[in-house]
Amino acid sequence: MTIRFQEAMRLMRARDPQDREDGFHFLLPHAAEHVDRLIAEFTEERTDHGLRCWLLELIGHARSANALPILTEQLHADDDSLRFWAVRGLEQLDTKPARYELWKARANGLAL
Repeated sequence: MTIRFQEAMRLMRARDPQDREDGFHFLLPHAAEHVDRLIAEFTEERTDHGLRCWLLELIGHARSANALPILTEQLHADDDSLRFWAVRGLEQLDTKPARYELWKARANGLAL
């Protein structure tokens, strides 16, 4: 894990809203480099809903095939915010499997 990633995650967990924003935007252009760690952080985070949304947004922004399982899982989440970022992530991934998951969800009546 790089110092950049550690520092960004520390900032994203800070109490100060500006620090949180800074951490997110610091990591945004490097999301693809850290997609596996972002997925691990998302999976481990259980209490901070805003952080989970940001992590899922970063995971989608990475445009990595490694993100397909977590994005697909969150596509069917009860949480509308997480589902929103899962849809956006799958749209950004724009692979045949990602498009299939979106099609399947819509075909099964999931409002996206």
